[in-house]
Amino acid sequence: MCGICGCGEGHSHDHEHEHSHEHGPAHSHAPGLNPKRMVQIEQDILAKNNRYAATNRHYFEERGILALNLVSSPGSGKTTLLTETIARLKEEVAITVIEGDQQTARDAERIRATGVPALQINTGKGCHLDAHRVGHALESLQPKHQSVLFIENVGNLVCPSAFDLGEAHKVVILSVTEGEDKPLKYPDMFHAADLMILNKTDLLPYLDFDSEACIQFAKQVNPRIKVLSLSAKTGEGMEQWLRWLKAELELQRIAYA
Repeated sequence: MCGICGCGEGHSHDHEHEHSHEHGPAHSHAPGLNPKRMVQIEQDILAKNNRYAATNRHYFEERGILALNLVSSPGSGKTTLLTETIARLKEEVAITVIEGDQQTARDAERIRATGVPALQINTGKGCHLDAHRVGHALESLQPKHQSVLFIENVGNLVCPSAFDLGEAHKVVILSVTEGEDKPLKYPDMFHAADLMILNKTDLLPYLDFDSEACIQFAKQVNPRIKVLSLSAKTGEGMEQWLRWLKAELELQRIAYA
Protein backbone atom coordinates (compact mmCIF):
# COMPACT_ATOMS: atom_id res chain seq x y z
CA MET A 1 0.00 0.00 0.00
CA CYS A 2 1.29 3.39 -0.94
CA GLY A 3 -0.84 5.53 1.35
CA ILE A 4 0.53 8.69 -0.23
CA CYS A 5 -1.44 9.29 -3.39
CA GLY A 6 -3.95 6.43 -3.48
CA CYS A 7 -2.87 5.80 -7.06
CA GLY A 8 -3.21 2.05 -7.09
CA GLU A 9 0.51 1.58 -7.66
CA GLY A 10 2.54 -0.93 -5.68
CA HIS A 11 5.73 0.63 -4.32
CA SER A 12 6.85 -1.94 -1.80
CA HIS A 13 9.25 -4.32 -3.48
CA ASP A 14 12.69 -5.85 -2.99
CA HIS A 15 15.42 -6.54 -5.52
CA GLU A 16 18.44 -8.79 -5.77
CA HIS A 17 20.84 -6.24 -7.19
CA GLU A 18 20.98 -2.53 -7.83
CA HIS A 19 17.88 -2.15 -10.00
CA SER A 20 16.38 -5.50 -10.99
CA HIS A 21 12.99 -5.78 -9.35
CA GLU A 22 9.41 -6.91 -9.29
CA HIS A 23 6.55 -4.53 -8.55
CA GLY A 24 4.06 -5.28 -5.83
CA PRO A 25 0.32 -5.63 -6.37
CA ALA A 26 -2.03 -2.75 -6.98
CA HIS A 27 -3.30 -0.99 -3.86
CA SER A 28 -5.41 1.86 -2.61
CA HIS A 29 -6.13 3.57 0.68
CA ALA A 30 -7.46 1.10 3.23
CA PRO A 31 -10.62 2.29 5.02
CA GLY A 32 -10.29 2.23 8.78
CA LEU A 33 -6.50 1.88 8.82
CA ASN A 34 -4.95 3.44 11.89
CA PRO A 35 -3.74 6.96 10.98
CA LYS A 36 -0.41 6.40 12.72
CA ARG A 37 0.06 3.23 10.71
CA MET A 38 -0.75 5.16 7.52
CA VAL A 39 1.90 7.75 8.36
CA GLN A 40 4.43 4.99 9.01
CA ILE A 41 3.61 3.33 5.68
CA GLU A 42 4.05 6.63 3.85
CA GLN A 43 7.36 7.28 5.57
CA ASP A 44 8.60 3.78 4.73
CA ILE A 45 7.64 4.13 1.07
CA LEU A 46 9.33 7.49 0.67
CA ALA A 47 12.43 6.32 2.54
CA LYS A 48 12.74 3.30 0.24
CA ASN A 49 12.19 5.50 -2.82
CA ASN A 50 14.84 7.93 -1.58
CA ARG A 51 17.38 5.12 -1.31
CA TYR A 52 16.76 4.18 -4.94
CA ALA A 53 16.92 7.88 -5.88
CA ALA A 54 20.32 8.21 -4.20
CA THR A 55 21.56 5.25 -6.25
CA ASN A 56 20.26 6.88 -9.44
CA ARG A 57 21.82 10.22 -8.53
CA HIS A 58 25.20 8.57 -7.98
CA TYR A 59 24.83 6.87 -11.37
CA PHE A 60 24.17 10.22 -13.06
CA GLU A 61 26.89 12.12 -11.24
CA GLU A 62 29.65 9.61 -11.88
CA ARG A 63 28.82 9.69 -15.61
CA GLY A 64 28.25 13.42 -15.99
CA ILE A 65 24.62 12.90 -17.04
CA LEU A 66 22.16 15.77 -16.65
CA ALA A 67 18.87 14.12 -15.61
CA LEU A 68 15.73 16.25 -15.66
CA ASN A 69 12.33 15.26 -14.27
CA LEU A 70 9.66 16.94 -16.43
CA VAL A 71 6.34 17.30 -14.63
CA SER A 72 3.04 18.92 -15.57
CA SER A 73 -0.71 18.54 -15.88
CA PRO A 74 -1.99 16.53 -18.85
CA GLY A 75 -2.14 18.66 -22.00
CA SER A 76 0.57 21.15 -21.03
CA GLY A 77 2.52 20.45 -24.21
CA LYS A 78 5.25 18.51 -22.40
CA THR A 79 5.87 15.98 -25.19
CA THR A 80 5.82 18.65 -27.91
CA LEU A 81 8.33 20.70 -25.91
CA LEU A 82 10.48 17.60 -25.62
CA THR A 83 10.40 16.72 -29.33
CA GLU A 84 11.17 20.31 -30.32
CA THR A 85 14.02 20.45 -27.80
CA ILE A 86 15.48 17.22 -29.14
CA ALA A 87 15.28 18.46 -32.73
CA ARG A 88 17.33 21.54 -31.79
CA LEU A 89 19.82 19.83 -29.49
CA LYS A 90 20.48 16.29 -30.72
CA GLU A 91 23.31 17.25 -33.09
CA GLU A 92 25.24 18.78 -30.19
CA VAL A 93 24.34 16.55 -27.25
CA ALA A 94 23.57 12.86 -26.76
CA ILE A 95 19.98 12.51 -25.47
CA THR A 96 17.91 9.68 -24.02
CA VAL A 97 14.32 9.77 -22.76
CA ILE A 98 12.26 7.85 -20.21
CA GLU A 99 8.54 8.22 -20.90
CA GLY A 100 6.00 7.74 -18.10
CA ASP A 101 2.33 7.18 -18.90
CA GLN A 102 -0.49 5.16 -17.40
CA GLN A 103 -1.22 3.45 -20.73
CA THR A 104 0.01 3.29 -24.37
CA ALA A 105 3.46 3.89 -25.86
CA ARG A 106 2.40 6.79 -28.10
CA ASP A 107 4.66 9.40 -26.51
CA ALA A 108 7.70 7.10 -26.61
CA GLU A 109 6.98 6.45 -30.29
CA ARG A 110 6.92 10.20 -30.91
CA ILE A 111 10.26 10.55 -29.17
CA ARG A 112 11.87 7.64 -31.02
CA ALA A 113 10.72 9.23 -34.30
CA THR A 114 13.19 12.07 -33.55
CA GLY A 115 16.03 9.55 -33.66
CA VAL A 116 16.90 9.36 -29.95
CA PRO A 117 16.50 6.30 -27.68
CA ALA A 118 13.34 6.30 -25.56
CA LEU A 119 11.92 3.78 -23.12
CA GLN A 120 8.25 3.71 -22.15
CA ILE A 121 7.17 2.97 -18.58
CA ASN A 122 3.46 2.29 -18.22
CA THR A 123 2.31 2.73 -14.63
CA GLY A 124 -1.21 1.29 -15.06
CA LYS A 125 -3.26 2.88 -12.29
CA GLY A 126 -0.14 4.58 -10.94
CA CYS A 127 -0.05 8.37 -11.20
CA HIS A 128 3.72 8.90 -11.08
CA LEU A 129 7.10 7.36 -11.75
CA ASP A 130 9.29 6.22 -8.88
CA ALA A 131 13.07 5.96 -8.52
CA HIS A 132 13.08 2.16 -8.65
CA ARG A 133 11.40 2.05 -12.07
CA VAL A 134 13.72 4.76 -13.38
CA GLY A 135 16.75 2.84 -12.15
CA HIS A 136 15.53 -0.28 -13.88
CA ALA A 137 15.02 1.71 -17.12
CA LEU A 138 18.63 2.90 -16.96
CA GLU A 139 19.79 -0.70 -17.29
CA SER A 140 18.09 -0.91 -20.68
CA LEU A 141 18.79 2.61 -21.96
CA GLN A 142 22.45 2.88 -20.90
CA PRO A 143 22.63 6.66 -21.49
CA LYS A 144 25.99 7.94 -22.70
CA HIS A 145 28.39 9.74 -20.41
CA GLN A 146 28.05 13.53 -20.39
CA SER A 147 24.59 13.38 -21.97
CA VAL A 148 21.08 14.61 -21.17
CA LEU A 149 18.36 12.30 -19.84
CA PHE A 150 14.81 13.63 -19.96
CA ILE A 151 12.34 11.84 -17.69
CA GLU A 152 8.82 12.73 -18.80
CA ASN A 153 6.69 11.96 -15.77
CA VAL A 154 3.02 11.01 -15.76
CA GLY A 155 0.79 14.07 -16.28
CA ASN A 156 -0.07 15.03 -12.70
CA LEU A 157 0.75 18.02 -10.48
CA VAL A 158 0.26 16.15 -7.19
CA CYS A 159 1.86 12.73 -6.83
CA PRO A 160 5.24 13.26 -8.62
CA SER A 161 6.13 16.07 -6.22
CA ALA A 162 6.86 13.62 -3.38
CA PHE A 163 9.01 11.17 -5.37
CA ASP A 164 12.65 11.99 -5.99
CA LEU A 165 13.93 10.12 -9.05
CA GLY A 166 17.57 11.08 -8.57
CA GLU A 167 17.25 13.97 -11.03
CA ALA A 168 19.33 17.12 -11.00
CA HIS A 169 16.20 19.26 -11.35
CA LYS A 170 12.44 19.01 -11.48
CA VAL A 171 11.12 21.16 -14.32
CA VAL A 172 7.42 22.00 -14.10
CA ILE A 173 5.69 22.88 -17.38
CA LEU A 174 2.58 25.04 -17.10
CA SER A 175 0.49 25.90 -20.14
CA VAL A 176 -1.09 29.34 -20.37
CA THR A 177 -4.35 27.52 -21.17
CA GLU A 178 -4.40 26.53 -17.50
CA GLY A 179 -5.15 28.90 -14.63
CA GLU A 180 -2.49 31.33 -13.43
CA ASP A 181 -3.29 30.20 -9.87
CA LYS A 182 -1.94 26.67 -10.45
CA PRO A 183 1.16 27.35 -8.28
CA LEU A 184 -1.13 28.21 -5.37
CA LYS A 185 -3.40 25.20 -5.93
CA TYR A 186 -0.50 22.74 -6.25
CA PRO A 187 2.21 24.32 -4.06
CA ASP A 188 4.14 21.11 -3.33
CA MET A 189 5.00 20.62 -6.99
CA PHE A 190 6.06 24.21 -7.58
CA HIS A 191 8.04 24.21 -4.35
CA ALA A 192 9.88 21.06 -5.46
CA ALA A 193 10.72 22.44 -8.93
CA ASP A 194 13.83 24.45 -9.79
CA LEU A 195 12.44 25.74 -13.07
CA MET A 196 8.96 26.62 -14.32
CA ILE A 197 8.32 26.78 -18.06
CA LEU A 198 5.28 28.79 -19.15
CA ASN A 199 4.38 27.07 -22.40
CA LYS A 200 2.02 27.92 -25.30
CA THR A 201 2.68 31.66 -25.02
CA ASP A 202 1.59 32.01 -28.66
CA LEU A 203 -1.99 31.64 -27.34
CA LEU A 204 -1.79 34.55 -24.89
CA PRO A 205 -3.55 37.04 -27.20
CA TYR A 206 -6.60 34.77 -27.18
CA LEU A 207 -6.72 34.01 -23.46
CA ASP A 208 -7.47 35.73 -20.19
CA PHE A 209 -4.21 34.63 -18.55
CA ASP A 210 -2.12 36.92 -16.34
CA SER A 211 1.49 35.78 -16.84
CA GLU A 212 2.90 38.23 -14.30
CA ALA A 213 0.46 37.05 -11.64
CA CYS A 214 1.31 33.41 -12.40
CA ILE A 215 5.03 34.07 -12.02
CA GLN A 216 4.39 36.01 -8.80
CA PHE A 217 2.37 33.10 -7.41
CA ALA A 218 5.14 30.64 -8.32
CA LYS A 219 7.75 32.79 -6.57
CA GLN A 220 5.45 33.19 -3.59
CA VAL A 221 5.45 29.42 -3.21
CA ASN A 222 9.13 29.01 -4.15
CA PRO A 223 11.30 32.18 -4.11
CA ARG A 224 14.22 30.32 -5.75
CA ILE A 225 12.28 29.04 -8.78
CA LYS A 226 13.45 30.22 -12.20
CA VAL A 227 10.88 30.98 -14.90
CA LEU A 228 11.10 30.74 -18.68
CA SER A 229 8.28 31.67 -21.06
CA LEU A 230 8.13 30.05 -24.49
CA SER A 231 6.08 28.49 -27.23
CA ALA A 232 7.25 25.06 -28.30
CA LYS A 233 4.95 25.34 -31.31
CA THR A 234 6.32 28.60 -32.77
CA GLY A 235 9.82 28.39 -31.26
CA GLU A 236 9.54 31.73 -29.47
CA GLY A 237 11.65 31.61 -26.30
CA MET A 238 13.17 28.19 -27.08
CA GLU A 239 16.70 29.60 -27.25
CA GLN A 240 16.68 30.65 -23.60
CA TRP A 241 15.54 27.12 -22.66
CA LEU A 242 18.36 25.60 -24.73
CA ARG A 243 20.88 27.95 -23.10
CA TRP A 244 19.67 26.87 -19.67
CA LEU A 245 20.03 23.20 -20.64
CA LYS A 246 23.54 23.65 -22.01
CA ALA A 247 24.64 25.59 -18.94
CA GLU A 248 23.29 22.90 -16.60
CA LEU A 249 24.93 20.15 -18.64
CA GLU A 250 28.23 21.98 -18.50
CA LEU A 251 27.97 22.18 -14.70
CA GLN A 252 27.34 18.43 -14.62
CA ARG A 253 30.30 17.80 -16.89
CA ILE A 254 32.59 19.94 -14.73
CA ALA A 255 31.55 17.97 -11.65
CA TYR A 256 32.13 14.74 -13.59
CA ALA A 257 35.62 15.82 -14.67
